[in-house]
Amino acid sequence: MHSPVDSNSDAPGLDLDRPLPLRRLVYLEEADEVTIGSPETDTYAVFPADGAELVRMLADGLTPHEAAERYRTAHGESVDIADLVEVLADLDLLRPADTPTAETAPVRWQRLGGLVFGRPALVGYALLTVLAAVEMVRVPALVPRTDNLFFTTSYTLVVLLLFFGQAPLLALHEAFHALAGRRLGLRSRLSVGHRLVYLVLETSLDGLVSVPRRKRYLPVLAGMLADVLAIAVLTLVADVTRGGAATVARLCLAIAYATVLRLAWQGFFYLRTDLYVLLSTALGCVNLHAAAVDVLRNTGRRFTGRPPVDLEVHHPVDRRVARWYSWLMVVGYAFTLTMFAGVVVPTAYRLLHDVWLRMTGQGSTAARLDSIVLLLLSLAQTAAVVVLAVRERRAARRPAPARTA
Repeated sequence: MHSPVDSNSDAPGLDLDRPLPLRRLVYLEEADEVTIGSPETDTYAVFPADGAELVRMLADGLTPHEAAERYRTAHGESVDIADLVEVLADLDLLRPADTPTAETAPVRWQRLGGLVFGRPALVGYALLTVLAAVEMVRVPALVPRTDNLFFTTSYTLVVLLLFFGQAPLLALHEAFHALAGRRLGLRSRLSVGHRLVYLVLETSLDGLVSVPRRKRYLPVLAGMLADVLAIAVLTLVADVTRGGAATVARLCLAIAYATVLRLAWQGFFYLRTDLYVLLSTALGCVNLHAAAVDVLRNTGRRFTGRPPVDLEVHHPVDRRVARWYSWLMVVGYAFTLTMFAGVVVPTAYRLLHDVWLRMTGQGSTAARLDSIVLLLLSLAQTAAVVVLAVRERRAARRPAPARTA
């Protein structure tokens, strides 16, 4: 934050001799850094301690020039106060002119979040999971396996039922993230995205950076907790119904296996999964993924003789952790290949082999129609991912709108 630039430089559009119209700010001090943001806009940024000191002065009503002078008196150094003001404007931490401070509306579902993640509920979740694990040991047929996916001879029915069966579980996964955050008074946003060739739902909890680190772990892990609970409940339902309602049991086991695959997906560290967020949170990282990618890129560049990427642009903690986390990303790639060889290839081979037999006249008309619908559904999912990827690329290239304070 220290700068040799004189404090009398002007920020365009702002009078540095008048107090700034700052939004209501929150501060979280960690080591020699302070996270500052506003619940009004859900925008947050990490400031060095001296920068946070200046922001607090401005929030207390000092004009930018007064804050810069007080800082110079206290530390014996000048500061580019106009640059700081511009940063605050870019973060949307300044209210528009003549707009009063907004009252932050209470967070909805906060009480529900407290009930869902209260101690009695967590004890119940643990007992349910243990009971399901015991039943899997007692009845090996309940253990998740690839064959469980093919609970019917209609592949279209398999795809549709798994899709519509997974949809509420995906929503439950994200709802657990959101409720765990709202329990802490944090707002959330749900969006649709993609990872590789798969459509995914994503919950944004931007305000999570404004709470103490020990309170962030539950919101991060809540989605995986929902997956484990779904697997446990589906397994127990299958156990109860496998005698008299075999179709229900087979369907439950199929959905449970698909959920196990989603849970295993958390090991794909290069995709910034929940486990990645957990590690980043525990280690105090800012953008570990970007730093680890650059470390891997430099490893490749050493073999090709190209100049290395500058790692100094990354946060010091990110650089330190990326030295070993980059290899964990390699493990994630290896795990992906293992899952591909052990699950995707056998499943795809079975589907394509049977579709080929049906389409070449070795199946009934209904079977051929079933295969055609299956292919169309697969193409539709791929097309949806492509459309989302194109939109994200266009949005990334679009210039950000100008902000006025």
